[in-house]
Amino acid sequence: MGNDIVDEGSRRARQVADHPWLEKVARVGFAASGLIHLVLGWIAGRVALGSGGEADTSGAITTVREAPAGPLLLWICVLGFVALALFQLLDGIFGDGETGDRVKAAGKGVLYAALGVISVRFAVGGGSSGGQESSTDITQRLMEMPAGRLLVGAVALGVIAVGGYHVYKGFTKKFLEDLSATGGGSLGTGVTVAGMIGYVAKGVALLVVGGLFGLAAWQADPDEAQGMDGALKTLAEQPFGTVLLLLVAVGLALYGVYSFARARYARMD
Repeated sequence: MGNDIVDEGSRRARQVADHPWLEKVARVGFAASGLIHLVLGWIAGRVALGSGGEADTSGAITTVREAPAGPLLLWICVLGFVALALFQLLDGIFGDGETGDRVKAAGKGVLYAALGVISVRFAVGGGSSGGQESSTDITQRLMEMPAGRLLVGAVALGVIAVGGYHVYKGFTKKFLEDLSATGGGSLGTGVTVAGMIGYVAKGVALLVVGGLFGLAAWQADPDEAQGMDGALKTLAEQPFGTVLLLLVAVGLALYGVYSFARARYARMD
């Protein structure tokens, strides 16, 4: 009896995952990610040229909300992120792929769910105190736990690993495995170039974030841990920092362009 209930639940979950409307709305999630990264690249470019701005996801979402028709755009982003999170989680739990692929799908589902929650908070008029402060708060709580410095160090290694994988995925064009041209055509050089530069740029930014978390663990100083905003501003303070940050800004914007292409060409099977 119990197994029959589980089997029926799994069957229904697969039906939801395979529903064409869920796939269509989930693709909106990739476009929403593209919009956020385009805005993030624009903010990073402004920071590089000496203007203010919060160069992280919260800052990008705030900018979207304040734009003409921003609230409507933000609710569309919420819908897309939630649908994409559901699609990825169902694929991770009930998919037919290898264990590694299913774990990655589930991890992506959690990420998109988090983006959906953040977007809802801003859509209903809430906000954030900033990526740097929240990273410091999280690190402080981790530091207070047993073996806290090791935990922060583990976070640093995790972020560095993700950043390194983004760089690898960009250089090797592995991201093309996530795409499928429609009608038997080719994806085009523009999509490939945008993906290569975008993945490498995002990877570099994540490597800096991971390095700052590692420094926090080494020095037992939560203030050293910073989010994307702090990482990009730290990059700007380095020799040739303005040029480096401008390159990263262009790369983040190109990652946004690639995400728009992914909304159309992503493999959803």
